This record gives sequence, C-alpha cells and structure tokens, in this order.
Amino acid sequence: MKKKAAFHTLGCKVNFCETEALQVLFEQAGYRITDFNNHADVYIINTCTVTGSSDHKSRKAIRRARRLSPNAVVVVTGCYAQAAPEKIKEMEQADLIIGTQNRGNLPEIITSLERNSQLNLVREHRGREGFEMLPPVRKRRGRTRGFLKVQEGCDQHCSYCIVPRVRGPLRSMPPDEAFNRAKALVESGCREVVLTGIHLGLYGVDLNGISLTDLLKKLETIPNLLRLRLSSLEPSDITPEFVEHISSSNVICPHIHLPLQSGDSEILRAMNRPYEAIEFLYLAKWLKQEIPGLSLSTDVLVGFPGETKRHHRRSMKLIEDIGFSRLHVFKFSPRPGTPAADFKEQVPGEDKDKRSKEMIELGEKMASDYRRRFIGSVQPVLVEKVVPYSFAEGLTPHYLRVQISNEIKGLHWRGKVINARLEEENGPYLRAVRIKKGKS
Repeated sequence: MKKKAAFHTLGCKVNFCETEALQVLFEQAGYRITDFNNHADVYIINTCTVTGSSDHKSRKAIRRARRLSPNAVVVVTGCYAQAAPEKIKEMEQADLIIGTQNRGNLPEIITSLERNSQLNLVREHRGREGFEMLPPVRKRRGRTRGFLKVQEGCDQHCSYCIVPRVRGPLRSMPPDEAFNRAKALVESGCREVVLTGIHLGLYGVDLNGISLTDLLKKLETIPNLLRLRLSSLEPSDITPEFVEHISSSNVICPHIHLPLQSGDSEILRAMNRPYEAIEFLYLAKWLKQEIPGLSLSTDVLVGFPGETKRHHRRSMKLIEDIGFSRLHVFKFSPRPGTPAADFKEQVPGEDKDKRSKEMIELGEKMASDYRRRFIGSVQPVLVEKVVPYSFAEGLTPHYLRVQISNEIKGLHWRGKVINARLEEENGPYLRAVRIKKGKS
C-alpha cells in the first residue's frame, strides 16, 4: 500500500507554488497525496512568517498534524521554519525542520530519519545561490489557472520585513526552463499562467541582462496560452519598455499589483521604501493612462511605528486619489530581527484596529467603484467553477470575478472562455449573461 503525504500551506502564492511542486516530488517517490485532515504517514507544513498571526497559524498547524497521526513524520518547511528553527524545535512535534532551500530530495531525507529523532537542516542563505529546482507542475484537476514561480529572494530590506533573511538573495529561473514549464502547464489544460516570485520585477538581474519583459515576450509565443498574469511588482521595477509591452499585448492581463504600504512620505522613509508618496501617485496615474481599464491593486500597512492620525489621513487621501481596484490591508506586526521591531512610538492596538477598519472600508468602496465601471460591457470570462442549472463563475482579464447565469447543466463551460455581458453588482461579484456568437 502506498504511503500517504498531506500538505498544509500558509502565506503567499510563492508558498502555494512550492507546495504544488513538493506534492509532485512526493508522488514521484511513490506517495499518495491526501487531505491534511486525514490520517497520513507524512505531514508537510509550508509555513509563513510575514506577521505574528502567521507564526501562530504555523505553530497551530504543526500541533494539529501531530494530533492527527501521532506516529507520522511531521516536516516543517517554509519561511517560519527558516526564521525560527529553534522555536519550532522546542515544540517537539516537528521531526524535520528544513526551511526554504535544499528540498529537492525531501522524500529521501524522510526515509533516512531515525525514529523518535529530530533533525534541523535549516541553513542561512549566503552569497549567490542557485535557483531551487523543484519538479515541474502540471494542471491539477478542476484548475484552469496554473502558477509558476520564476524568481526567488529579495535585496530590498524594508525595515519591517523579514523576507530577505528567510528567502535569501535574488535569483531567477533560467528563461528556457521557465518557458518549458509554462508550456507544460498550457499543454496540460491551463488557459492562464500566473508568474510569481518574491521580487518578480527583478527577474533576470542575475542572468546577464535578461529582464522580466524579455521573459514575457518569450512566454507569449507559447501556443494556446490564453492569458499571462503577473502576481506582484515593486514601483521601482516599472520601466517604459515594460509598460509599452503590456499595453500592446493580447496575452498579458491588464492587472498590476503594486504595493504602496503607506501613502505618507515620512512613513515610507521610516519603512525604507525607495520612493516618495507623490512619486507613487504619478506612477499610478501614468499606468492608468497608458493601460486603459487597468486593474491596479495594492498592499497597505497600517499602524507602522510613529504613524500618527495625520500620517493615516494622508495615506487615506492618496489612496482615494489613486482609486485602486483592490486594497489588501495589513496591521503592522513587529518581526524579531527587523529594524522596525525596535522602533519607538509603537502604535497601540486599538488605533491599529480603527485605522485598519477605515482603510478596509475605503478599499471596499474603491473595489465597488471599479467593478461598476464595467457594467454594461461584454467581457471574456475564463470559467473556473460551474454550479449546474445555476451559474458559472470565473475571472475577466481585469481580475473581476463574474457569475454567469447558467440555466443548463453547463459543466462543459469549465476551462472555457465565455463572452458575457456584465449586468449588475452582487457583493464582490458581477452578475452576467452569456452572449452567444453574433450577438452583442
């Protein structure tokens, strides 16, 4: 009987990409993948450490794995494992702690583990390491979009962020390898490929003059690739060449996630972000001008040390002036080992809660305003989910989530692009009706 492996993933799209690759690795080693809530022989928890809450959720998952199967091998990997292996070791539920590198022979390491022993394989990231080549991933059942990690590491060192320490230096997947993996995803049935990375905009900085734009041009030649989407970029990575290419592309989605973090220049300087608030405003307006209908989303960090009501109001004003399509709001959480953790003037929790609530409400209003701009238009919807005799759900290129009326069984719609007229807003969705060929 095959051994069973179960996975639990916390955090960002990069972590989810890595988990999918690790699942392939274990399948190749003869394991059957099972749900994390089931009994398994091996549990792999891919952890996150971006906030204190992430650490807590990671520890909770480790304890849960041990309760589910007292005799299983519990493996802790990912960013929290890289940042705090000694704390995880003290928990005693983990058998193997391995961090964010050297995971390509994980099944063999597990086989060699001595029973009732604990092994810590976490090593600090040093120098210019190679890109970790985990197995290629193909389309999973029921999925219409495939995620491809092409870049790793960050050298930016924002004062609140632990990512450069846990992810190491910048490195990129060779373009030919990225092409082959994206092509395999498309050939296995993915209609959309999403490129991910820790600092995606600096893809190729370690590859002798190759840029993200060069990679995009290469990937766009893949036969039957319908859509190419980018996960997140930094403001300083946006070049005229990049914008010109996106605005003229029929494949790259008009959707850019551009982290702002704060709309006040004093706070941005304290964060060690490499731009002023007014520079971000001009960049956002230029992007919207050059890429019609652009979906521009962002991250905002509230309650950073030293942030006053005045700073918060400035941030709210700038964000409202830009008019994002989506706002991801986070409350500042001190990360041990980062400069901001030791900054004075830490903001009280109740102030963070209040500012977060105000920012989330602003984000919801802007998201609604953006959705309503498309009411009455006909948009191509890539169908991801079908509820027979009810509706089909999917995404437009602008990352609008749409529900199309479906009065038939309609299961054959999954994975197809349906032209639909967007008729009304329904919470975070837009309701739509299918437009048959020859009608508009």
